[in-house]
Amino acid sequence: MADGADNVMNIEDWKESSKGQDFLLEKCILKIAKGKIDYMKDLYDQTSASVYGLALSILKNPDDAKDVLHDCFLKIHRGASGYTSGGKPLAWIFTITKNLCIQKIRENSKMVDIPEDQSLEDHLKADDDMSVEDSMIIKECLTILSDDERQIVVLHAVSGYKHKDIADLMEMPLPTVLSKYNRALKKLKERITKGGTYDE
Repeated sequence: MADGADNVMNIEDWKESSKGQDFLLEKCILKIAKGKIDYMKDLYDQTSASVYGLALSILKNPDDAKDVLHDCFLKIHRGASGYTSGGKPLAWIFTITKNLCIQKIRENSKMVDIPEDQSLEDHLKADDDMSVEDSMIIKECLTILSDDERQIVVLHAVSGYKHKDIADLMEMPLPTVLSKYNRALKKLKERITKGGTYDE
């Protein structure tokens, strides 16, 4: 008698799928809402890189992005009881992240720059977990891409989201996301291969 193993999705594959991830994130949020704080670690482990990447892509400042990362999970902890299940928990988390970024920009009165005593390049070099290639790509993303292009590249190339998921999160048509992503890659390729600036 067949054990049916071939018909059952591997748990790791299921976790990797969008629906699997949504289910796990939503479970964490609902458990946190019931006071089960242990689930904060699981939620943080699954989403912190994406939250930080999105914040960094908007603010262009590592310190401010870290502040938003911290504040985001405080807001999640405090606001989990008000979460309404809609099947898109990551969109809820990203909305919190974007709102915190807007608040940070308002606090600073303008789009912030890297402080003079800490360039983005120095910050990326100090990150032991980041390869030289990743550092270079992120630096280029933050300096030559438009806001939308930067967010799409960070979410796809750094955080690993599929284009259709990015389209949902950014509330854009999928063809627009693909167009902006391809344009961003063209800019990056030209900058990296020619070492010059990208001309509009």
